[in-house]
Amino acid sequence: MRLFPALILSGALAGSLHAQTSTCSAQTAQTAQHAQHAQAAKDIVTTAVEAGSFKTLAAALQAGELVGALQGDGPFTVFAPSDAAFAKLPKGTLEMLLKPENKARLVELLKFHVVSGRVGAAEVVKLSAADTLNGQRLSIRAEEGAVAVGGAKVVQTDIACSNGVIHVVDSVLMPATDDLVTLAQKAGTFQTLLTAAKAAGLAETLMKGGPFTMLAPSDAAFDKLPAGTLESLVRPENKEKLARLLKAHVLEGRVFSDQVAALHEAPTLAGVPVAITKQGQGLVVGGARVLAADLQARNGVVHVIDSVIVPD
Repeated sequence: MRLFPALILSGALAGSLHAQTSTCSAQTAQTAQHAQHAQAAKDIVTTAVEAGSFKTLAAALQAGELVGALQGDGPFTVFAPSDAAFAKLPKGTLEMLLKPENKARLVELLKFHVVSGRVGAAEVVKLSAADTLNGQRLSIRAEEGAVAVGGAKVVQTDIACSNGVIHVVDSVLMPATDDLVTLAQKAGTFQTLLTAAKAAGLAETLMKGGPFTMLAPSDAAFDKLPAGTLESLVRPENKEKLARLLKAHVLEGRVFSDQVAALHEAPTLAGVPVAITKQGQGLVVGGARVLAADLQARNGVVHVIDSVIVPD
């Protein structure tokens, strides 16, 4: 049994098919097949516009100058918020996003709704997550006949297009907008790490650069260092040594936990690799146990670890 609801046909197409119900089943099936082929001959943007229930999405795509991209070869899978989904946003949010000065943020939000490749409903329900075009991941949960993507309910599936497929969602999917430093500040348990990053001159890089994968020692992890170690490292004369230690906690690019688990070691910005092993259902990276994984930021991902990784 399919977990997704059937494709809902609308407008003249639905009326046309309804008019054929008195004919033989073979003729009805043939009509439906022809209709599907006709629909699939149109690209994602044209299909969405002609559906009539994605006017806000179409306007956002135009404001973000993404219409041409989604009319390209693809293929793409789009989790498309309906007009009703956009109407659920807090008052003023859409107007703010559509302003020219917020174009970059709008583009990242829209790309968060797009997955590379043609991923049909039957494949979606087998996934726990999907990588989007903005680099972040969407969580996927299929339970009791319902499917949620990024927390939004999928209400219609497998709308075939010439360059991909559309699945309709009932809410706008919101990507992470905080950078790595801001994410750590809001968590409240990485004050020592943030202090060390500022002392080493790395805070701005972690705010504006990336994407990076951060193996983030908690405050409790820093407390496990021998007495006097941290105080020594944050002295101006030891800035280079501190920077090297912190860079041993940073990987280039977004490396999610399942990707980490597939490695034996990973290169760090310090120029030395960290060893990776599995421990039961968990991961040990550079000798530190991963306590929490896949915390997403605008410019990377954070895995929380229980010890400070000391290079050499």
